[in-house]
Amino acid sequence: MQATSFTYDSETRTGSVLLDDGTPVAFDAPAFDAGGLRLLRPGQRVRIETEGEGTALRITLVTLQTL
Repeated sequence: MQATSFTYDSETRTGSVLLDDGTPVAFDAPAFDAGGLRLLRPGQRVRIETEGEGTALRITLVTLQTL
């Protein structure tokens, strides 16, 4: 699934993305670390992997979207 980075805190390695429908979804440090990134800037296009649905949706991986 693709999304756009929205917020990122480099100290806690947490933040949020916006899904293509505009829904914000938060991610935690383990999801950020799983993607091997060192930094994330607002507006970057990212690829995410998720678990669950609806209010239980959880991001398990955040990495840069490459073509």
